[in-house]
Amino acid sequence: MALQFSTTVRNARLDAIETAIGTSAILKIRSGAAPANCGTADSGTVLATLNLPSDYMANAASGAKAKSGTWDDNSADAGGTAGHFRIYASDGTTCHMQGNITATGGGGSMELDNTVLAAGQQFTITAFGLTDGNA
Repeated sequence: MALQFSTTVRNARLDAIETAIGTSAILKIRSGAAPANCGTADSGTVLATLNLPSDYMANAASGAKAKSGTWDDNSADAGGTAGHFRIYASDGTTCHMQGNITATGGGGSMELDNTVLAAGQQFTITAFGLTDGNA
């Protein structure tokens, strides 16, 4: 039998992620495919760097956690096609999470209103969330 956890346990695990990363998380959107894991060196070009809101994720409910507040950038750092993201601790170098990026409705780990960015372009992250398994 596969392990099953209560919603309370699943919510606690999800909320612990935001606690571990910290309240001053930094999001970097990069070109190309994500590295093998967070311990692997950064890859691709940094297209945008965002300081996430202090409380950047809503409290977990029903085993899921969604972005909180507005995640947008008024001026992309460089031009290119967004392929993956990394979320770092406040130091901007300790990677805690990474995933792929697609356009809105594309089903990526993170969705942007436009994945082809020009330097100086404004864009918005339209979807990002976490779901805990073992329900």
